[in-house]
Amino acid sequence: MLDYLIDDPGLRERGPGEELAIAVARAAGGDAAVRLRAPLTTLFPLASTRPRPTVREQTKGGTVTDRTLRYVREHRDTGRDGERGTRYGATPEAVFRPAVAKAELTEISVAVPVPAELCQDPALLARFVDHRVIVRLCTVENEVLLRGSGDGAIPGLLRLDGLRRLAAPPGGAVLDALMGGCAEVEEMGGSCDGLVMHPALYWRLVGDGALPALDAAGLRITRTRMIERDRVLLGDFRAGVTLLDGEESTLALRRPPGDGEATITAAMRLGLAVHLPQHFVLLDR
Repeated sequence: MLDYLIDDPGLRERGPGEELAIAVARAAGGDAAVRLRAPLTTLFPLASTRPRPTVREQTKGGTVTDRTLRYVREHRDTGRDGERGTRYGATPEAVFRPAVAKAELTEISVAVPVPAELCQDPALLARFVDHRVIVRLCTVENEVLLRGSGDGAIPGLLRLDGLRRLAAPPGGAVLDALMGGCAEVEEMGGSCDGLVMHPALYWRLVGDGALPALDAAGLRITRTRMIERDRVLLGDFRAGVTLLDGEESTLALRRPPGDGEATITAAMRLGLAVHLPQHFVLLDR
């Protein structure tokens, strides 16, 4: 296999798909792979002109060189949940207990079969990688960040130990339930800055004219099929978690013997440090 670091590390002149297409041409019928010094899920070309924030974009982030990172995680005293007063000593965070935790990087990937004739058209191959392969990896990333990785390295925001749950009043207005959830996030001392919801609920809010109010409150909305239709995750994403990226991503094309379909694999390393799990609320409608 031809495996090399791309000619344009900053991706100033070429996109990741074009870099892979060049490597495929150089491989002259063999397998090829390229390594990029950027998370592939940040390189989807339509993101800048058709904004649709992913779960990643809710968080702060950083690149780590090792596979394990030590960080501080704070736990709440569940016995103090009912004590909410107007003095600092009566707030939940007054008795938060810090501890040192470890975040592990894990690999996420997606494999897409492609016909042999596509491998012979560099321009078409590059466009397919940029517009169709990378967007699939974005979906996988949303799934892993919300539901966790198979190896347990990423716990998943919907399954956090310490995640709080809130049931919406039956028959109540959706917007009222969301605002109640935001207020509940801030009872822990954070600032509710993001919502993750199913597209069906998002477009209902659009139809109800609710988005301007949510935008005015500084709430960023991620819509994804990786969360159930009747649930919304609300949280202080910027303070509550840190998304961790490895130093490199990879794109590889592998051909089977004969004239069968080739496979393009996109992969990258990812981790999640959870500082304040209690700053997230899962709303059931």
